Amino acid sequence: MDFNKLAELLYPDSTLNIEDIEKKYKKRQLKEGACVTRLAPSPTGFVHLGNLFPAVTGERLAHQSGGVFYLRIEDTDQKREVEGAVEVLLKSLERYNILFDEGATPEGEKGEYGPYYQRQREQIYKAYAKKLIREGRAYPCFCSEQKLEEMRKEQEAKKENFGYYGKYAACSNLSFEEIEQNIKEGKSFVLRFRSNGDPQKTDSIVDLIKGKLEFSENDIDHVMLKSDGIPTYHFAHAVDDYLMGTTHVVRGEEWLSTLPFHVQLFRALNFPMPHYMHIAQLMKLDNGAKRKLSKRKDPEASLSYYYEQGFSSKSVMEYIMTLLNSNFEEWRIQNKNADINEFKFSSDKMSISGCLFDMDKLLDVSRNVISQMTAEELYEDAIKWAKDYDSDLYKKFTADKDLAISILSIGRGGEKPRKDIAKYNEINDYCAFFYDESFKKGEEYPENVSSEDRETILKSYLELYDESDSQEEWFLKIIELSEKLGFAPKTKLYKKNPELYKGHVGDVSMVLRVAVTGRKNSPDMYEIMKILGKQKVLDRISQAL
Repeated sequence: MDFNKLAELLYPDSTLNIEDIEKKYKKRQLKEGACVTRLAPSPTGFVHLGNLFPAVTGERLAHQSGGVFYLRIEDTDQKREVEGAVEVLLKSLERYNILFDEGATPEGEKGEYGPYYQRQREQIYKAYAKKLIREGRAYPCFCSEQKLEEMRKEQEAKKENFGYYGKYAACSNLSFEEIEQNIKEGKSFVLRFRSNGDPQKTDSIVDLIKGKLEFSENDIDHVMLKSDGIPTYHFAHAVDDYLMGTTHVVRGEEWLSTLPFHVQLFRALNFPMPHYMHIAQLMKLDNGAKRKLSKRKDPEASLSYYYEQGFSSKSVMEYIMTLLNSNFEEWRIQNKNADINEFKFSSDKMSISGCLFDMDKLLDVSRNVISQMTAEELYEDAIKWAKDYDSDLYKKFTADKDLAISILSIGRGGEKPRKDIAKYNEINDYCAFFYDESFKKGEEYPENVSSEDRETILKSYLELYDESDSQEEWFLKIIELSEKLGFAPKTKLYKKNPELYKGHVGDVSMVLRVAVTGRKNSPDMYEIMKILGKQKVLDRISQAL
């Protein structure tokens, strides 16, 4: 068969010359060892937590090596495309400081290796497809969906491998005349790769995460170009990664099954093979058993879930890094206040098996991260979130910024900062008692303090309280009051001889805490009273009485 003639018959309107294409896409001039990585999502509008894993990995590899990180949009499946999806993706990733050097942006495209939308690169793909046709490595397939379904049923009945190969590749040996006649009759076709693989033979590559991967050669004649001339992911990613100079392909391990075909494609096209990195899938425990995190069943699979729930983006990034690099937690212990970007990310420290997502661990990480923020940082982040998700908190905090910051300052800083807050959606409840409109009178006083003693404690404190007292003076007064009313001035004394006392100083403090805050658990009482002011403290004690 005259394959040159076949290439022109199939794609007569494709006139781009490969030599001209490759002159345009010049080799990137980067320092030795610089990584060129990409994120290449489909514009479906759903940003999965799993998108963050390759995004973080790709961004770190590129920027720590002085390379390039770019965004390419794989919009070859128009049925799944959602309007505004690229903007949603960029906004979601920007919260986590995932920034691209080039590629698709809300304002257009940035960079010299575009177009960065695959549908706009149709003629480029056809030029390389014609190259494979001319070399006898690709052919048109006119099989209808009905015929393909019949083939699948036959393979199932005979318990044979599924796919278009060998005796099932009905169009692989059509003559030029048969192909020409089909086209004259207006029959649509897809372009298939002609595999020369033997599944009895093995091939291998080295994955930078999983190590050496051995697999059977691919013998399936996969589709390269669909009937509308738009490529499949398999063909498009090979052409694009070559032209755009991608050095490292970072993707989920669900793509491992396609690796034999992709290796074949790169070799057939005579492209240098990029380094593949297949990230372990995200797992979760469900009734004691591990399973894959599901887009349909698990709300936490969506990246937007974390912002809606009030997680700090810093917290999520810290947690993601613990899952991606096994040495991150040790580094963080040694570098408590360091910027996360100072951590040396390494593919050698990435998990080979599935990463187990643990919400409790995320909450613990988040408490640590928020406890390290300044009150001003926490305030600014909280009101950004509250503007969209908590109008009551937004109203309170913006009405009196100084009050809000003074509340958030309690127990912040020092070697052991308080860790009351894990998410921004907990802040409103955390600080509710500072505001009269959300203060709730407390009823749960210490059980061992009688109502008579409680009344005596509160009445006595009304006479003792002086807002000008230092913290030491303030606490000494509570100790003295405790002794006067028959309570042990120290908890240890009470534990040693409980029969000698009504209770201990902590019980007296708790009576005051419940009266002033309405709660048994709250931050430092001295700080709370200073923020509330004398009149409000006295009013609440009077209310309690």
